[in-house]
Amino acid sequence: MVLLSHDMVGTGDTVVLLHSSVCDRRMWDPQWQSLLDAGYRVVRCDFRGYGQTPVPDAPNNNADDVRELLDALGIEQTAVVGSSYGGRVALEFAARWPNRVSALALLCAGSPHHEPTAELDTFDAEEEALVDADDLDGAVELNVRTWLGPDADDETRERVRGMQRHAYDVQLAAEGEYDQLEADCELSTITARTLIVSGKHDLDYFQQVAIDLADRLSDARHVQLPWGGHLPSLERPAETATLLKDFLNASS
Repeated sequence: MVLLSHDMVGTGDTVVLLHSSVCDRRMWDPQWQSLLDAGYRVVRCDFRGYGQTPVPDAPNNNADDVRELLDALGIEQTAVVGSSYGGRVALEFAARWPNRVSALALLCAGSPHHEPTAELDTFDAEEEALVDADDLDGAVELNVRTWLGPDADDETRERVRGMQRHAYDVQLAAEGEYDQLEADCELSTITARTLIVSGKHDLDYFQQVAIDLADRLSDARHVQLPWGGHLPSLERPAETATLLKDFLNASS
């Protein structure tokens, strides 16, 4: 078993932060202290092949990895906050182990139950072409342009460049490439109170997912951010922290 690289600080109710596939656990730096100051025990981790967690040496499932981390830390129940791909993992986790999730916050999340749009397929093809051509700088810039909204400042854009480039370097240096194991899960099993956040400037796929999830989940509220791109926690950190704390406080 590979335990995900992680940080855990604080002594209150637990909040687990799951990162976007454009980033790693450092994307939560802007919210870290704010959540601690609000009295939460905060956990964040790197998925395999991101940050400080090595690439998988066999097919794996990220929701399983999160469960194994929480088991190792002795955490039986937690609020879960997921950004983008981390939101997709959070959805799966909450569906497969609903009793372990006290609250669920999804920031521009993906979903296993929603087919990619033409716009998302175009991005994937452009990124793949750049990586295949060994133009990693170009691929990084494509990601920064696509995933950060107009409110992101230069420092934030540079931060995302660093995290995305690190992910490319780690993943492309690996000898093997392993797919994620798919797990059967029904979103109807999710019982946690859920906050669904979308950005007006995000790709159409993620906006459609937000609407779909608000309809599918039994106790969900959808908030669209008129200023938001795909990574609101980095674009307006303080405002996103307040949004999360208000939701978590109401759930506790």
